[in-house]
Amino acid sequence: MSSATCLYQYCKTVQHAPYTTEHSRPMENPDQLIPHQLIATAEALIARKQPEEAITLYQSWLNGTTSPFAYIARFNLAVLLAAARRLPEAEAAYVAAIAQKPDFAEAKHNLANLHELNGNLDAAHELWREVATETAGSHHVIRLMALNNLGRALEKSKRYDEAEAFLRQSLMQDPAQSGVIQHLVHLRQKQCKWPIYDPSLPVSPGQLACHTSALAMLAAKDDPALQLVTATRFLKDKVNTRVPQLAPATPYRHEKIRLGFTSSDFCLHAVSMLMAELFENLDKTRFEVFGFCWSPEDGSPMRQRVIAAMDHFFKVGDQDDRSVAVLIRNLEIDILIDLNSLTSGARPNILAYKPAPLQLNYLGFPGTSGMPFIDYLIADRYLVPDSELPYYLEQVLYLPDGFQPNDTTRQIGPAPKRADLGLPDDKFVYCSFNNNFKYTEEMVDCWMRILTRTDNSVLWLLEDNPWARANIEARARAHGIAPNRLHFAGRAAPADYMARYGAADLFLDCYPFNAGTTSSDALWMSLPVLTRSGRSFASRMAGSLLTTLGVPELIADTLGSYEDKAVALAQDRRHYQQIKTRVIQQKQASPLFDSKRFARGFESALLDTYHRLNA
Repeated sequence: MSSATCLYQYCKTVQHAPYTTEHSRPMENPDQLIPHQLIATAEALIARKQPEEAITLYQSWLNGTTSPFAYIARFNLAVLLAAARRLPEAEAAYVAAIAQKPDFAEAKHNLANLHELNGNLDAAHELWREVATETAGSHHVIRLMALNNLGRALEKSKRYDEAEAFLRQSLMQDPAQSGVIQHLVHLRQKQCKWPIYDPSLPVSPGQLACHTSALAMLAAKDDPALQLVTATRFLKDKVNTRVPQLAPATPYRHEKIRLGFTSSDFCLHAVSMLMAELFENLDKTRFEVFGFCWSPEDGSPMRQRVIAAMDHFFKVGDQDDRSVAVLIRNLEIDILIDLNSLTSGARPNILAYKPAPLQLNYLGFPGTSGMPFIDYLIADRYLVPDSELPYYLEQVLYLPDGFQPNDTTRQIGPAPKRADLGLPDDKFVYCSFNNNFKYTEEMVDCWMRILTRTDNSVLWLLEDNPWARANIEARARAHGIAPNRLHFAGRAAPADYMARYGAADLFLDCYPFNAGTTSSDALWMSLPVLTRSGRSFASRMAGSLLTTLGVPELIADTLGSYEDKAVALAQDRRHYQQIKTRVIQQKQASPLFDSKRFARGFESALLDTYHRLNA
C-alpha cells in the first residue's frame, strides 16, 4: 500500500510532447519558460543529479509567473523539497498548489503524507478522506492510494473497523491488490470477524488464502506446507535475493566467537522479555555478543537491560539494509541470529546479503522463514518432528531443553482479589490472554461448549479491541451462554499482568497459533495451561513448554480431547489440584525455568554447528 505519489506523475498527465535537450538547458530568465519547458528543464536537472538547481529553478519561475498552471510547478517543487527533507517548505508549496486548484487530489494526498510524517494524524486522515470522496466513482490511482493509506494508518491507530471499511472500498475498485488483501484478512482476524475469508469480497477464497500474510496464516491454518508457500511468496515479493554474498563460507576463527543478534524488538516487547536473561547468561569468555537494533527508543528498563547485556550494541535504524549488512560483515560476525524473520519490523534484505557465515532464525516467528540464506531454524524435537521436516527450508538446530528461553527475574505485582477484577469467587475461572487475532471461530465455539458443559465456570479473556469483544459476545449468545459468564481484561503493566494469573484456574490455549510467551507467563505463575498440538511449529509451542516442564497430560491432540480435558479439570477438583501441584513441583525440578542450564544448552548447540562449519 503505497504512501506517496510518484515524482511528476501528475504533471506528465498534462504535458505536451517532451522538448528537446535544446530546451532542457537552464535559462537565464526562467520566468520566461512556459510550463512544459519549465518541467522539461527541471527534469533534465534531476537526471543530472542536480535537485537543488531544480528547486531554485521552480522557485524563480514561481516568483515571476501569473500562469494558471503554476499549481503544477508548486506540486513538483513540493515533491523536490520533501525529498530534500525541507518539510515545512514542502508543506507550504502543497498548500499553495491546493489554494490555486482546490480539487488537486495528488497535492492533497502528498500533503497528507507530510502530515503523517510530522505526527499530525488527524490532518492526514482528513485530507485522505477528502481525496477518496472527491475522486469517488473514478478509477483514479490517487483514490486507491488514499483509501489504502487510510486503511494502513487507521489500522496502526487500532481503528480496525474504519480501516477495514476503506480497504474494502479499495478492493472493490481494484481486486488485484495483494497487499490490500493481506491487511484486510488480518484486520478481520484482529476483530474476530468470522469467516476471515469473507465471501462478499470481490476475490475468491483461494485468492484470499494465497495473499494471507505469513503471520496471519499461522492463526488461519495448521498446515506447515501452506505456511512454507506463504513464506516463500513473501520472499519473492519483498526480498531482493540478487545481491552479492558478503561473508566467507567458513567462520573467521576469532579467539571468541562473534555472536550477533538482529531485531526490531529490543524494547518492551515479548522477544526481549524472553531473551534478556539468556543474553545475560551467555558465556562471555567464549562469545563476544553484538546487537544490531532498529527498535523504538521506548526508554523502558527492559531496553536498557538488553543493551547492558551486550558487549557491543549498534543502533542501525537510520541505515539502509546494505549498509547494515556491510557493517555486520566488517565486524566479522561468525554467527548471526535474526529475531524477526517474518514478523512486523523485519528487515530480511539485510540477511539476503549473507553478511555472516552462519545465519539462524529464532524465536520471533514460529515457523520457517522460507529464506534460502538462513541456514538454521532453532527449535526442539517436540516443535519440529521428523515427519514435518520437508516443510522447513532451513536445517533445524535442536536445543536440548526446549526451544524457549525464560526470564526468572520478571516482576510480579501484588496479588489482586477476584472481586477487584470483576470475577466471581465461587466459580472455576478459565482464562485466555492471547492476542485476539489468535481466537479462531473453531476455538471460540469450543470454549462455549466447555462453558455449556460446566455450569460452575466463567471465561476470562483479553479485550484487545471492542469489535473482537462484541463478536465473541455474539458468539456466546448464539450458544446460549449468559453474558455474566464472559469477563474481559484490558491490557496492564507487565507486573500487574503477571499478578492476574493468580486469579485464574486454567489457561485455555489457542489453536492453531499457540501462546508462547503467554503460556510461559502462566506456567511461571503456577497456572496450568491446556493446549492442543497440531502439525505446525506455531501449534506446538505450548506443547513444547509442557513437555519440557514434564506435564504432558495437559496436551491434547484433537479438539474433542481438548474440550473433554477442560471440562474434567473443572468438574473434578481433586484431579485439578493434582495437576496444579505437579505444575508447581515441576517448576523447580524441570529445566523449563532453569535459565543457566538453558544458556549452556543454547551455547552447546551453537558451538556444535559452528565447529561443523569450520571443520
